[in-house]
Amino acid sequence: MSARCSLIVNGKAVRVSTGDTPVEAALAEGMIGPMQALHGTALLGQAPGPAARRARARSRRPDALKTAPLPGQTIEPSETRALPQASRKGSLTDVRVLSPHVVEAVVTLTKRLDLEPGHQVAVSFEGLAPLTLAPTLRVDGTTELNELVFHLPRCERDGCFVEALAPKAAVKLKGPLGRGQYRPGGGRLVLVAAGTGFAPIWSIAHAARYIEPAREMHLIVGARDALDLYMRDSLDWLRRTGVARLVLTADRGRQRPPDVRPGPLTAHLPTLRATDVVHVAGCPSTVGAVQVLAASVGARCYPIPVDLG
Repeated sequence: MSARCSLIVNGKAVRVSTGDTPVEAALAEGMIGPMQALHGTALLGQAPGPAARRARARSRRPDALKTAPLPGQTIEPSETRALPQASRKGSLTDVRVLSPHVVEAVVTLTKRLDLEPGHQVAVSFEGLAPLTLAPTLRVDGTTELNELVFHLPRCERDGCFVEALAPKAAVKLKGPLGRGQYRPGGGRLVLVAAGTGFAPIWSIAHAARYIEPAREMHLIVGARDALDLYMRDSLDWLRRTGVARLVLTADRGRQRPPDVRPGPLTAHLPTLRATDVVHVAGCPSTVGAVQVLAASVGARCYPIPVDLG
């Protein structure tokens, strides 16, 4: 049997090696090329430049079957591509109450800002002091490419904050900031969120379910009051995608539902392992406590401090 055969792609005759797929043949001939996508992954599409010449046949590629780790083998979390900081302008287009003490603010940008899930940005709302916030998705998992969604407390210790946000107010942003962004690969993904720290944790969890659907995930969410556990729709989406280990906690609340555990969030963490990858977002005290627990077993921990949680 011949090692090569003819294939017609978009009306053009292409000589391909036995074992190559039509997409691989089109890539090799420069008909389509790899396109860089969000999270640093390569998608196939109409890229501006042709791909490199034909790779070796599938049966001869040494990495062709490396789709899962061997028993007992762990994969190191990959270092995400470094994103340059950029400044953007936009306007506040929507403010929606999520719970008695949390609102959702949507900023529409004039130009998209390149971010990874878990990154933070410096945000300046018109008439207010600059804040460091973590963009997220709406609680139902939707957003637009030119939007940034934020979860904010309704009141600060020194007075009302969200009530000072004017509709259509001008907004200035700069980012990305921080190193708590999502990194594909590694062991079990342990996600810990306190208060509005759920914002970056939700974006990480959502991305991980698409990029690594087989990766084990454990999510713990806490709030001061059970009424502020506003993320029920988000958790339902995660359950439908196969995440079974979801824990809700509340420090206080007479109307605590049966699935909400009492007490501090740190009391309900799973037993951490050295191979775990932990992302924690919330007030500095919660973040620090989880960092200590992760360090005690040698687990990697990526903190995302939220001063307004």
